[in-house]
Amino acid sequence: MLLVTMPPNVCLAGPIKIATWNLDWLTSDPEGQKSIPPDVYRRQPADFARLSAYAQKLDADVIGFQEVDQPRTAAMVFPLSRYAIVMSDDRIEQRVGIAVKRMLHVTRNRDLTALNVYPPTAPHALRSGLDVTIADGSSTLRVLVVHLKTGCWDNPWNERGHSCPTLENQFEILNDWILERTDEGQPFAIIGDFNRRLAPHDPFYMALTHDAPLTLTTSGRASPCWGGEYFIDHLLLGGGAEHWMAPGSLRVATFKNTDIPPDHLSDHCPVSIKLSPP
Repeated sequence: MLLVTMPPNVCLAGPIKIATWNLDWLTSDPEGQKSIPPDVYRRQPADFARLSAYAQKLDADVIGFQEVDQPRTAAMVFPLSRYAIVMSDDRIEQRVGIAVKRMLHVTRNRDLTALNVYPPTAPHALRSGLDVTIADGSSTLRVLVVHLKTGCWDNPWNERGHSCPTLENQFEILNDWILERTDEGQPFAIIGDFNRRLAPHDPFYMALTHDAPLTLTTSGRASPCWGGEYFIDHLLLGGGAEHWMAPGSLRVATFKNTDIPPDHLSDHCPVSIKLSPP
């Protein structure tokens, strides 16, 4: 485990704001990287400045992010003067990570590499989950940041196409992780891009709640991001943390510069909630 050292015995004066944000192929590497599709738009300095301004306005204490290539790139959005950045060890361009305000303690746990359910012979790997423990001096929260297999957004549970069985396998891995946290009595959150329009009666979500109570914070809501869509970015709470959410605190930070193409910012908007630990 890696401990990111913060000031000791710090307690927050109010709720903790936690968010998830897919940053859509965010890279600071020069063009020509073979691992990045040639049609991916490379953000310019003005684009990074806009993203950083939105992050500052979001002002979340914890942001789980997806599709970022390296910590140096993440720091261009979440400045190191305010945030500690931890990212998965995957050797891919679309990594997951987390930015945590420096008033909090962050302990890194082993990456959930089991989410890469592909065999070693597969042409590319799936993304690991980033597993950290966050503490404010009085309470702790285990946070798993994920970016799951795309292509099974609202398809039937029993569809045998390539995406749905893969996503089902990943949900089985998530269920195992949830059961471990439940057995340990550890409050937790799973946040990120699930690439699934989860709902209380969705079989994928119901598989997670069979043995452990969860709160799907986006339940019954639609996102206003880029004109309106159903949520695929979610924040799930369990292990006791399902009782921590401040009522009515779900927010989607939409982009105001509607004349700027989504690939200059992101095709996903930040989704956040507020937690009030005991």
